[in-house]
Amino acid sequence: MSASSDECIHSQIVAAVASERKYKGVRRRKWGKWVSEIRVPGTPDRLWLGSYATPEAAAVAHDVAFYCLRGNSSPQNLNFHPLQLPPGVGMGLSPRSVQRAASDAGLATDARLIDSVVLHRSSWQLQTESSGTSDRFFNISVEDYL
Repeated sequence: MSASSDECIHSQIVAAVASERKYKGVRRRKWGKWVSEIRVPGTPDRLWLGSYATPEAAAVAHDVAFYCLRGNSSPQNLNFHPLQLPPGVGMGLSPRSVQRAASDAGLATDARLIDSVVLHRSSWQLQTESSGTSDRFFNISVEDYL
């Protein structure tokens, strides 16, 4: 292999990794789950925020924890601005409480996103059934396995 082809491959790998790192404080596990963690200010400790089905949910968890730990002093470090905090969440919480609030916000985001995908698929299934182009393969439901 020539040096130029090595450089080309390296730049493609860097571009692929950069496109996958869309949100701050979020990374993807080898098996597809999205995880989030954050450093506790003034300590070497990291605060585990959980694993999620979507990168957006992990990013929301990171944002809630970031705000609770550091306040609104640097909003450019948030993934979503303006941040909508859950009730009862703010600065001055213990790391354990921050972890809980961030995890709850991330799980709620996952649930909303997954619900919207399920609703979208349900409406698509109704459209195909009403148009008469329904295929038996696409009409499998959970009840078929019970």
